[in-house]
Amino acid sequence: MAEDGSEVKGMGEAQKMAEAGMALFAKEGADDVEVDTGAAAAFKAEQEKAIEEKTELEKTLTGKDNKKQRTAVAKEIKDMKNDPKYIDACKIAKGMDPPKGNFIVKKSAPAAAAPAAEAAAPAAEPAAPAAESAKKAKEDKKPKKTESAGISKAERDELESLKQQIIKKKAELKEQGLSGGQCNKDPEVVTMVARMQELKIKEDPTLAEADKKKDKKSSGKKLSAEAEADKAKLEQEIEAYKQKLVSEFGYTKKDIAADPDMNDMLVKLKTYK
Repeated sequence: MAEDGSEVKGMGEAQKMAEAGMALFAKEGADDVEVDTGAAAAFKAEQEKAIEEKTELEKTLTGKDNKKQRTAVAKEIKDMKNDPKYIDACKIAKGMDPPKGNFIVKKSAPAAAAPAAEAAAPAAEPAAPAAESAKKAKEDKKPKKTESAGISKAERDELESLKQQIIKKKAELKEQGLSGGQCNKDPEVVTMVARMQELKIKEDPTLAEADKKKDKKSSGKKLSAEAEADKAKLEQEIEAYKQKLVSEFGYTKKDIAADPDMNDMLVKLKTYK
């Protein structure tokens, strides 16, 4: 049941992607960007269908024995409704701008613009070889962005399915009398968690970078006010999640230390130091 906290992580990862969209919107201006209404409508329909299915599942989880799973499902429904992409899709459906920056795509420049610019440019003075060489060397050093960044719809569906499977499997193991730590060590759970982490890193590569930097010393630079606020918020989320693991799932300190979502949040916290 500890994977309930993965939804909290999911929201943070989605927000990062949304912030990139908002940065583009702010930089290029409203005249240089457009909204993909088709993609927004498709996501809205898919998300609402999933919310409806979860709601129906929640209705079947009655009684004391199903309390933990019912609580987890209710949390999932809430997180799905608070998904930045879903919020933006709803706004777009009402003819409004997406406040979270999702579904924003940059318009292509007119095809004739480049040739016209070339025709207008004087052909008498070729660029200095040394300057061109330095410029090319500098560009080669820049990391190249790949079009395959992120995950496909099929992989996103697989990620969501894995979360549900892990929750269900841990609930079964709990009913068999296993502790939280024993649940985490179950071979099937270990396999599913490993695949889930692989998809998470593919969706947000910064998670892998943060993990590589966790043993490095801090730079000593003072955090900005915004970064301090983000750090404080994350610390509160970690403490709240820790209390939830103890109160609702009976985790020991050892169990908490082995929880994958807790480890993800702690790794992210280290990036602020």
